[in-house]
Amino acid sequence: MIVYPATVVHGVADAVAAMAPGLPVTLLSAPGAALFAGSTWWRDCVAEARARCPDTPAADVLDCADASGLAMGALRDGVCRLVLWPDATNWAAVAAIAARQGGFVLPHAPPALDMSQRNARRRLHGWLRGSAVSGG
Repeated sequence: MIVYPATVVHGVADAVAAMAPGLPVTLLSAPGAALFAGSTWWRDCVAEARARCPDTPAADVLDCADASGLAMGALRDGVCRLVLWPDATNWAAVAAIAARQGGFVLPHAPPALDMSQRNARRRLHGWLRGSAVSGG
């Protein structure tokens, strides 16, 4: 499922910054981003970052919190890698559809470096290399 270190991004600038080192990365939306920003925003944000950093291997995961309906909408929008809380209504159905589309549904967000944290950009290279630099 998650094969690259995850980085929480809050927009195109964060996504591009996470991809700029050229190291494989999983772009993870902010917790519950599907509720306040939507899957179309996420799809477009990731597409823009990929266009600006075309040689960087990147996966992306949209956090839908407990909103199964928004997760289904994301699947219709072509976003098929999701976080959906395990107690969400119809979790298994959402996961099955995501799998048919070549994606997956995680019950919890993976550990991630949040690009909004103090010194996140300084710590990014170490995080992506698997040797996270302490500090905050």
